[in-house]
Amino acid sequence: MTTTQEEYGTALEPVEVVDAELVTADDAPGAGAVAVHDPVAAVLAALDTDAQEHLNDIRPKKTKDGYARDWAIWGEFHAWLKERTGTPLPLSSLTVGTFVAFVTYLDQVIEAPPNTIERRITGVTAEARRLGYTVPKEATEAARRALKPLKLSKTRQKRGRGKAAAITPGDLRQMANAPRERQPQPTAQRRRVFRIPELTRLRDQALNSMKFAVAGRNEEMSELDDPDIKVVDEGLMVAVPSVKGRPARNAPVTYGENRDSCPVRCWLAYRTAKLAAGADPDGPAFLPVDQWGHQGTARLSPDGVGRALARCAQYAGLTGRRITGHSARRGLVTTGRKKGKRVEKLRLQGGWSPNSPVFWEYVDEGEAFEDAATEGIGL
Repeated sequence: MTTTQEEYGTALEPVEVVDAELVTADDAPGAGAVAVHDPVAAVLAALDTDAQEHLNDIRPKKTKDGYARDWAIWGEFHAWLKERTGTPLPLSSLTVGTFVAFVTYLDQVIEAPPNTIERRITGVTAEARRLGYTVPKEATEAARRALKPLKLSKTRQKRGRGKAAAITPGDLRQMANAPRERQPQPTAQRRRVFRIPELTRLRDQALNSMKFAVAGRNEEMSELDDPDIKVVDEGLMVAVPSVKGRPARNAPVTYGENRDSCPVRCWLAYRTAKLAAGADPDGPAFLPVDQWGHQGTARLSPDGVGRALARCAQYAGLTGRRITGHSARRGLVTTGRKKGKRVEKLRLQGGWSPNSPVFWEYVDEGEAFEDAATEGIGL
């Protein structure tokens, strides 16, 4: 038997049909209510997820590994916190209290240097957001406020390796003329002499002088291809590639006053030698060379770029300073300012952002004795 509308004695109201499902979990927000499916929200959520995955995929492996390590240390901190309080907290506990306690843990328990603590904060924040957690801005701001006085502590600064020292054109010449033979350590089982192949010597001269001239990062020098370095009447025009999302730039390089530190003549000498050894003229600018002088085909890695500069400094006897792959970038700015080069020219040459605190630190270092407070006052 079918029941009609008239049998009820009143007209039935039209019913709006929606996609919905009943939320039955007792502890879920809105338990027992009907959750209405919102297709717009679903599409936006899917796009957000895809965007996060894409941004993580294009992030350099070294950065991803570092952030993963920071997150692992965040987990170690939570284990330490559980021992002290007796209460386990989820890793998603990203609050002012946990972030400030994290700074204290890294400082007092791990005894990490301030720069490392700052990087850990950045890594934990980035990894938490990648995992879908919300990181309140006030939490990261509180952590950095807690870190600020630690940066002023000389005792804590000594925990780290310290800042990379700037190199000068004179240092480049000293490295270029360093002995090509290296004696083994006194404790070595065999008394052998390691001889640096000529192709390695030419490459290192070109690499180090070019790195200084364009204030190149290790990754940028690694990614340079031969066609990126064009010979012009004034010297070279170097198309420094984009790395880690930074914009590409064109860096003009002029002839130097000395052959051993002139990036133009060093590059031309190395390029002639590497092409004679079978390098691809359209391939990577800088190639690895083994101890027997055999040239590889894959590009020199970023770590290899940094090691080349540090190794040359060691052979040249430049001890007492921490010389790393970053020393060339610092050196261009400090040397340039001492020679009166315009700040904006130096900034554009190295690809620093206008508000980069590191860049302005280098500028201040280069200007330290310019119109010094004690100059010409009758002392």
